[in-house]
Amino acid sequence: MATPLEHLSLLRWQIAEGHALDSRDTFPGHVTTSAIVLSPDHARILLIDHVVIGRWLQPGGHWEDAATFHDSAAREALEETGVQGLRLHPWHQGTDLPFTIDSHDVPGKPARAEPAHIHHDLQYLFIADPAFPLVAQVEEVHAAAWKPIDELAGIAPTAFARLQTVPLP
Repeated sequence: MATPLEHLSLLRWQIAEGHALDSRDTFPGHVTTSAIVLSPDHARILLIDHVVIGRWLQPGGHWEDAATFHDSAAREALEETGVQGLRLHPWHQGTDLPFTIDSHDVPGKPARAEPAHIHHDLQYLFIADPAFPLVAQVEEVHAAAWKPIDELAGIAPTAFARLQTVPLP
């Protein structure tokens, strides 16, 4: 297993080589996007119980055609959770700069002839009101729920650590 710095070096190399990072058929790695959806007071985070992975994660998935990467992340959050009133966190200042990049190992899927590879996950911050109902996308998600923000520490430790420096909107 490679270290986070090795993964980011791989991402930089793939960018320099002109790899089609937006294609899930690009190896050794390709881009995914995810949404770190916070309550306005930053006390809770919206998580999904992922069917395939079998644990709670932030909403996200393979990049699909969108005007921006954060639009792709927002679409994943909406599809997987039905979250309402989703808006990009002011931290982004209206740009498409990711809050964090979490490049991580993904096991291969022999049934798809897919080798082990890397997901370069572009993570974006969003705000939404937890008072609105959620509707989990049952094909991919067992459940969607608002959890205490500390849950993020075990899921995306880099994002959790960085979040400690982000002021409330």
